[in-house]
Amino acid sequence: MKTNNKKELIIGFLVGLIANTIGTLLYIVLFSDLGIVETFEAAVEQGHVGSLLALGAILNLLAFFAFLRIRRDQRAKGVLIATILTAMVILYYKVF
Repeated sequence: MKTNNKKELIIGFLVGLIANTIGTLLYIVLFSDLGIVETFEAAVEQGHVGSLLALGAILNLLAFFAFLRIRRDQRAKGVLIATILTAMVILYYKVF
């Protein structure tokens, strides 16, 4: 893999992680009566962390299709990898 392709993949991965984080925080701010920390603690307590992360991952769709639209395939692949990583974290929270 070329160095430029690796750089594009890493940029896409970081965008995916940032989009997921912003999506999760945005969901908490808009739909929770509690603060960010309190909402996350309640989600851990009640076993809803996976759901919270999954709702945050919705913004990854926007990033993924935006990168495809401007023909940045490696960046879109990076967002996809970040989304798969999020799915693995959700699976971990659901199983353990």
